[in-house]
Amino acid sequence: MRGMRSSSSSLVAAAALLLFCCFTTGHANGGGLRLGYYSASCPRAEDIVREQVAQLYDKHGNTAVSWLRALFHDCMVGSCDASLLLDTSAAAGVSEKSAPRSFGMRNFKYVDAIKAALERECPGTVSCADVLALAARDGAAALGGPRVAMRTGRRDSRASRYAEVGRDIPNHNDSVSAVLSRFAAVGVDAEGAVALLGAHSVGRVHCFNLVGRLYPSVDAGMDPAYGAYLRGRCPTADAREDTRDVAYARNDRATPMVLDNMYHKNLLARRGLLLVDQRLADDPRTAPFVARMAADNAYFHDRFAAALLTMSENNPLAADEGEVRRDCRFVNSA
Repeated sequence: MRGMRSSSSSLVAAAALLLFCCFTTGHANGGGLRLGYYSASCPRAEDIVREQVAQLYDKHGNTAVSWLRALFHDCMVGSCDASLLLDTSAAAGVSEKSAPRSFGMRNFKYVDAIKAALERECPGTVSCADVLALAARDGAAALGGPRVAMRTGRRDSRASRYAEVGRDIPNHNDSVSAVLSRFAAVGVDAEGAVALLGAHSVGRVHCFNLVGRLYPSVDAGMDPAYGAYLRGRCPTADAREDTRDVAYARNDRATPMVLDNMYHKNLLARRGLLLVDQRLADDPRTAPFVARMAADNAYFHDRFAAALLTMSENNPLAADEGEVRRDCRFVNSA
Protein backbone atom coordinates (compact mmCIF):
# COMPACT_ATOMS: atom_id res chain seq x y z
CA MET A 1 0.00 0.00 0.00
CA ARG A 2 2.86 2.34 0.82
CA GLY A 3 4.24 1.73 -2.68
CA MET A 4 0.83 2.48 -4.23
CA ARG A 5 0.48 5.68 -2.21
CA SER A 6 3.99 6.73 -3.19
CA SER A 7 3.26 6.01 -6.84
CA SER A 8 -0.02 7.94 -6.64
CA SER A 9 1.73 10.90 -5.01
CA SER A 10 4.34 10.90 -7.72
CA LEU A 11 1.66 10.95 -10.40
CA VAL A 12 -0.09 13.88 -8.73
CA ALA A 13 3.20 15.76 -8.43
CA ALA A 14 4.02 15.05 -12.06
CA ALA A 15 0.59 16.25 -13.16
CA ALA A 16 0.98 19.43 -11.13
CA LEU A 17 4.37 20.07 -12.68
CA LEU A 18 2.94 19.52 -16.15
CA LEU A 19 0.16 22.01 -15.49
CA PHE A 20 2.69 24.52 -14.21
CA CYS A 21 4.84 24.12 -17.30
CA CYS A 22 1.88 24.49 -19.62
CA PHE A 23 0.20 27.45 -17.98
CA THR A 24 3.02 29.59 -16.65
CA THR A 25 5.89 31.32 -18.33
CA GLY A 26 8.59 33.78 -17.40
CA HIS A 27 12.24 34.18 -16.53
CA ALA A 28 14.00 32.24 -13.82
CA ASN A 29 13.68 35.07 -11.27
CA GLY A 30 9.98 34.44 -10.90
CA GLY A 31 8.30 36.58 -13.54
CA GLY A 32 5.75 33.85 -14.13
CA LEU A 33 2.56 34.43 -16.11
CA ARG A 34 -0.46 32.16 -16.20
CA LEU A 35 -4.01 31.93 -17.44
CA GLY A 36 -6.51 33.15 -14.87
CA TYR A 37 -3.89 34.84 -12.69
CA TYR A 38 -6.58 37.01 -11.07
CA SER A 39 -9.19 34.27 -10.64
CA ALA A 40 -8.89 34.45 -6.84
CA SER A 41 -7.65 37.99 -6.17
CA CYS A 42 -9.96 39.78 -8.65
CA PRO A 43 -12.32 37.28 -10.32
CA ARG A 44 -13.94 39.84 -12.64
CA ALA A 45 -10.69 41.50 -13.75
CA GLU A 46 -10.70 40.20 -17.31
CA ASP A 47 -14.45 40.76 -17.66
CA ILE A 48 -14.03 44.36 -16.54
CA VAL A 49 -11.29 44.99 -19.11
CA ARG A 50 -13.40 43.36 -21.82
CA GLU A 51 -16.45 45.46 -20.89
CA GLN A 52 -14.45 48.68 -20.79
CA VAL A 53 -12.78 47.97 -24.14
CA ALA A 54 -16.16 47.24 -25.71
CA GLN A 55 -17.68 50.46 -24.36
CA LEU A 56 -14.72 52.56 -25.48
CA TYR A 57 -14.65 50.89 -28.89
CA ASP A 58 -18.34 51.66 -29.39
CA LYS A 59 -17.66 55.34 -28.68
CA HIS A 60 -14.19 55.68 -30.21
CA GLY A 61 -13.40 52.92 -32.70
CA ASN A 62 -9.76 53.93 -33.03
CA THR A 63 -9.08 52.92 -29.42
CA ALA A 64 -8.77 49.29 -30.53
CA VAL A 65 -5.88 50.23 -32.82
CA SER A 66 -4.30 52.21 -29.99
CA TRP A 67 -4.32 49.16 -27.70
CA LEU A 68 -2.36 47.11 -30.22
CA ARG A 69 0.22 49.82 -30.81
CA ALA A 70 0.59 50.49 -27.09
CA LEU A 71 1.34 46.84 -26.34
CA PHE A 72 3.88 46.75 -29.16
CA HIS A 73 5.66 49.86 -27.90
CA ASP A 74 5.63 48.64 -24.32
CA CYS A 75 6.84 45.09 -24.93
CA MET A 76 9.49 45.86 -27.54
CA VAL A 77 11.30 48.16 -25.13
CA GLY A 78 12.93 46.03 -22.45
CA SER A 79 9.91 44.31 -20.95
CA CYS A 80 6.12 44.19 -20.97
CA ASP A 81 6.02 46.31 -17.84
CA ALA A 82 3.87 49.39 -18.59
CA SER A 83 6.95 51.62 -18.55
CA LEU A 84 5.36 53.22 -21.63
CA LEU A 85 2.54 54.66 -19.52
CA LEU A 86 4.68 56.57 -17.04
CA ASP A 87 4.57 60.35 -17.16
CA THR A 88 7.80 62.30 -16.77
CA SER A 89 8.65 62.62 -13.09
CA ALA A 90 11.63 62.76 -10.77
CA ALA A 91 10.96 59.19 -9.69
CA ALA A 92 10.47 57.60 -13.12
CA GLY A 93 12.56 59.80 -15.40
CA VAL A 94 11.63 61.08 -18.87
CA SER A 95 8.44 59.56 -20.27
CA GLU A 96 8.67 57.15 -23.20
CA LYS A 97 5.56 58.87 -24.55
CA SER A 98 7.70 61.91 -25.35
CA ALA A 99 10.21 59.96 -27.47
CA PRO A 100 10.20 60.69 -31.23
CA ARG A 101 9.28 57.07 -32.03
CA SER A 102 6.15 57.49 -29.90
CA PHE A 103 4.83 60.24 -32.18
CA GLY A 104 1.15 59.80 -32.93
CA MET A 105 0.38 57.52 -30.00
CA ARG A 106 -2.79 58.48 -28.20
CA ASN A 107 -5.78 57.36 -26.15
CA PHE A 108 -3.73 56.90 -23.00
CA LYS A 109 -6.57 58.52 -21.06
CA TYR A 110 -8.69 55.49 -21.88
CA VAL A 111 -6.10 53.22 -20.28
CA ASP A 112 -6.69 55.33 -17.17
CA ALA A 113 -10.43 54.68 -17.50
CA ILE A 114 -9.93 50.90 -17.62
CA LYS A 115 -7.54 51.02 -14.68
CA ALA A 116 -9.98 53.14 -12.66
CA ALA A 117 -12.72 50.55 -13.19
CA LEU A 118 -10.38 47.83 -11.96
CA GLU A 119 -9.34 49.89 -8.95
CA ARG A 120 -12.97 50.29 -7.94
CA GLU A 121 -13.41 46.53 -8.01
CA CYS A 122 -10.03 45.36 -6.66
CA PRO A 123 -7.76 48.15 -5.41
CA GLY A 124 -4.05 47.67 -5.98
CA THR A 125 -4.44 44.26 -7.60
CA VAL A 126 -4.31 44.37 -11.42
CA SER A 127 -1.11 45.70 -12.95
CA CYS A 128 -1.06 48.34 -15.65
CA ALA A 129 1.07 45.98 -17.75
CA ASP A 130 -1.76 43.44 -17.67
CA VAL A 131 -4.24 46.18 -18.56
CA LEU A 132 -2.23 46.84 -21.73
CA ALA A 133 -2.01 43.15 -22.59
CA LEU A 134 -5.69 42.41 -22.00
CA ALA A 135 -6.83 45.57 -23.79
CA ALA A 136 -4.73 44.58 -26.82
CA ARG A 137 -6.23 41.10 -26.73
CA ASP A 138 -9.77 42.47 -26.67
CA GLY A 139 -8.97 45.24 -29.14
CA ALA A 140 -7.72 42.71 -31.68
CA ALA A 141 -10.93 40.73 -31.31
CA ALA A 142 -13.05 43.88 -31.70
CA LEU A 143 -11.28 44.56 -35.00
CA GLY A 144 -12.24 41.14 -36.34
CA GLY A 145 -8.90 39.59 -35.46
CA PRO A 146 -8.18 36.40 -33.55
CA ARG A 147 -8.83 35.81 -29.88
CA VAL A 148 -5.63 35.30 -27.93
CA ALA A 149 -5.33 33.22 -24.75
CA MET A 150 -3.50 35.99 -22.91
CA ARG A 151 -1.69 35.02 -19.73
CA THR A 152 -1.45 37.54 -16.92
CA GLY A 153 0.62 38.27 -13.84
CA ARG A 154 2.89 41.04 -15.17
CA ARG A 155 4.40 43.60 -12.83
CA ASP A 156 4.80 47.32 -13.49
CA SER A 157 8.14 49.03 -13.93
CA ARG A 158 9.25 51.72 -11.51
CA ALA A 159 11.19 53.59 -14.19
CA SER A 160 10.80 54.80 -17.74
CA ARG A 161 12.96 53.31 -20.50
CA TYR A 162 13.10 56.49 -22.58
CA ALA A 163 16.73 56.01 -23.59
CA GLU A 164 15.93 52.61 -25.11
CA VAL A 165 12.97 53.60 -27.29
CA GLY A 166 14.96 54.82 -30.30
CA ARG A 167 17.04 51.64 -30.27
CA ASP A 168 14.23 49.11 -29.75
CA ILE A 169 11.29 50.41 -31.81
CA PRO A 170 11.79 49.78 -35.57
CA ASN A 171 11.56 52.80 -37.83
CA HIS A 172 9.29 53.21 -40.85
CA ASN A 173 12.19 53.00 -43.30
CA ASP A 174 14.32 50.34 -41.59
CA SER A 175 15.82 47.41 -43.44
CA VAL A 176 14.23 43.98 -43.11
CA SER A 177 17.37 42.83 -41.32
CA ALA A 178 16.95 45.53 -38.69
CA VAL A 179 13.29 44.69 -38.18
CA LEU A 180 13.89 40.96 -37.91
CA SER A 181 16.70 41.56 -35.45
CA ARG A 182 14.46 43.62 -33.20
CA PHE A 183 11.66 41.07 -33.25
CA ALA A 184 14.12 38.23 -32.65
CA ALA A 185 15.24 40.04 -29.49
CA VAL A 186 11.78 39.49 -28.02
CA GLY A 187 11.47 35.91 -29.26
CA VAL A 188 9.46 36.54 -32.43
CA ASP A 189 10.72 34.84 -35.61
CA ALA A 190 10.45 36.07 -39.22
CA GLU A 191 7.03 34.51 -39.74
CA GLY A 192 5.77 36.13 -36.54
CA ALA A 193 7.22 39.49 -37.54
CA VAL A 194 5.35 39.40 -40.86
CA ALA A 195 2.18 38.52 -38.95
CA LEU A 196 2.56 41.25 -36.33
CA LEU A 197 3.29 43.89 -38.95
CA GLY A 198 -0.08 42.86 -40.35
CA ALA A 199 -1.48 45.10 -37.62
CA HIS A 200 -0.75 47.83 -40.20
CA SER A 201 -3.97 46.59 -41.81
CA VAL A 202 -5.77 48.94 -39.41
CA GLY A 203 -5.22 52.53 -38.38
CA ARG A 204 -3.38 55.25 -40.22
CA VAL A 205 0.08 56.63 -40.93
CA HIS A 206 1.06 60.27 -40.70
CA CYS A 207 2.36 61.92 -43.85
CA PHE A 208 5.60 62.72 -42.05
CA ASN A 209 6.48 59.03 -42.43
CA LEU A 210 5.33 58.81 -46.05
CA VAL A 211 6.62 61.82 -47.94
CA GLY A 212 10.06 60.31 -48.43
CA ARG A 213 8.41 57.79 -50.80
CA LEU A 214 6.40 60.45 -52.61
CA TYR A 215 8.71 63.42 -53.20
CA PRO A 216 10.42 64.60 -55.30
CA SER A 217 9.08 61.60 -57.22
CA VAL A 218 7.00 58.55 -56.31
CA ASP A 219 9.00 55.50 -55.26
CA ALA A 220 9.52 53.35 -58.37
CA GLY A 221 8.57 50.28 -56.34
CA MET A 222 5.10 51.66 -55.60
CA ASP A 223 1.98 51.14 -57.71
CA PRO A 224 1.68 54.45 -59.66
CA ALA A 225 -2.04 54.83 -59.02
CA TYR A 226 -1.49 54.29 -55.32
CA GLY A 227 1.32 56.84 -55.37
CA ALA A 228 -1.03 59.38 -56.94
CA TYR A 229 -3.63 58.69 -54.26
CA LEU A 230 -1.06 59.15 -51.49
CA ARG A 231 0.09 62.44 -53.01
CA GLY A 232 -3.49 63.57 -52.75
CA ARG A 233 -3.49 62.65 -49.06
CA CYS A 234 -0.03 64.17 -48.50
CA PRO A 235 0.12 67.10 -50.97
CA THR A 236 3.45 68.51 -49.83
CA ALA A 237 6.87 67.18 -48.89
CA ASP A 238 6.82 69.58 -45.95
CA ALA A 239 4.85 67.31 -43.63
CA ARG A 240 5.62 68.11 -40.03
CA GLU A 241 5.02 65.90 -37.04
CA ASP A 242 4.64 68.71 -34.53
CA THR A 243 1.26 70.01 -35.64
CA ARG A 244 -2.12 69.24 -34.08
CA ASP A 245 -3.79 68.83 -37.47
CA VAL A 246 -1.58 66.03 -38.77
CA ALA A 247 -2.15 64.87 -42.35
CA TYR A 248 -2.38 61.11 -42.74
CA ALA A 249 -3.31 58.19 -44.97
CA ARG A 250 -5.09 55.04 -43.90
CA ASN A 251 -3.07 51.86 -43.85
CA ASP A 252 -5.72 49.98 -45.79
CA ARG A 253 -8.39 51.66 -47.91
CA ALA A 254 -10.45 48.50 -48.48
CA THR A 255 -11.04 47.33 -44.90
CA PRO A 256 -9.49 50.14 -42.82
CA MET A 257 -10.84 48.95 -39.45
CA VAL A 258 -10.59 45.19 -39.90
CA LEU A 259 -7.55 43.23 -38.76
CA ASP A 260 -7.26 41.02 -41.82
CA ASN A 261 -4.80 39.94 -44.51
CA MET A 262 -5.57 42.89 -46.79
CA TYR A 263 -2.24 44.29 -45.59
CA HIS A 264 -0.42 41.36 -47.18
CA LYS A 265 -2.52 41.53 -50.33
CA ASN A 266 -1.60 45.21 -50.64
CA LEU A 267 2.10 44.38 -50.38
CA LEU A 268 1.83 41.97 -53.30
CA ALA A 269 0.03 44.68 -55.30
CA ARG A 270 2.85 47.17 -54.54
CA ARG A 271 0.57 49.19 -52.30
CA GLY A 272 2.61 48.94 -49.11
CA LEU A 273 2.22 52.20 -47.23
CA LEU A 274 5.52 52.31 -45.36
CA LEU A 275 8.83 51.47 -46.96
CA VAL A 276 9.54 48.84 -44.31
CA ASP A 277 6.20 47.18 -45.15
CA GLN A 278 6.89 46.95 -48.86
CA ARG A 279 10.35 45.54 -48.25
CA LEU A 280 8.79 42.48 -46.60
CA ALA A 281 7.36 41.42 -49.97
CA ASP A 282 10.78 41.67 -51.64
CA ASP A 283 13.07 40.05 -49.10
CA PRO A 284 13.52 36.26 -49.53
CA ARG A 285 13.38 35.77 -45.75
CA THR A 286 9.89 37.24 -45.47
CA ALA A 287 8.33 37.14 -48.96
CA PRO A 288 7.05 33.55 -48.65
CA PHE A 289 5.18 34.44 -45.45
CA VAL A 290 3.69 37.56 -47.08
CA ALA A 291 2.41 35.44 -49.96
CA ARG A 292 0.97 32.74 -47.73
CA MET A 293 -0.78 35.21 -45.43
CA ALA A 294 -2.16 37.10 -48.42
CA ALA A 295 -3.69 33.84 -49.64
CA ASP A 296 -5.08 32.62 -46.31
CA ASN A 297 -6.64 34.94 -43.73
CA ALA A 298 -7.06 32.11 -41.22
CA TYR A 299 -3.34 31.37 -41.41
CA PHE A 300 -2.58 35.06 -40.86
CA HIS A 301 -4.86 35.15 -37.80
CA ASP A 302 -3.27 32.00 -36.39
CA ARG A 303 0.27 33.34 -36.78
CA PHE A 304 -0.74 36.79 -35.51
CA ALA A 305 -2.23 35.31 -32.34
CA ALA A 306 0.86 33.21 -31.67
CA ALA A 307 3.27 36.10 -32.27
CA LEU A 308 1.22 38.54 -30.20
CA LEU A 309 1.28 36.09 -27.31
CA THR A 310 5.05 35.66 -27.60
CA MET A 311 5.67 39.41 -27.74
CA SER A 312 3.31 40.03 -24.81
CA GLU A 313 5.39 37.77 -22.59
CA ASN A 314 8.72 39.44 -23.22
CA ASN A 315 10.89 39.49 -20.09
CA PRO A 316 8.20 39.81 -17.39
CA LEU A 317 9.43 41.39 -14.18
CA ALA A 318 9.76 39.31 -11.04
CA ALA A 319 7.73 40.35 -8.01
CA ASP A 320 10.68 42.12 -6.41
CA GLU A 321 11.55 43.93 -9.65
CA GLY A 322 8.25 45.72 -10.11
CA GLU A 323 5.00 46.76 -8.50
CA VAL A 324 1.29 47.07 -9.19
CA ARG A 325 0.78 50.77 -9.80
CA ARG A 326 -2.34 52.39 -8.43
CA ASP A 327 -2.13 55.07 -11.12
CA CYS A 328 -0.63 53.93 -14.42
CA ARG A 329 1.00 57.31 -14.99
CA PHE A 330 3.06 57.36 -11.78
CA VAL A 331 5.06 54.96 -9.67
CA ASN A 332 3.63 54.24 -6.25
CA SER A 333 4.83 56.50 -3.46
CA ALA A 334 7.08 54.85 -0.90
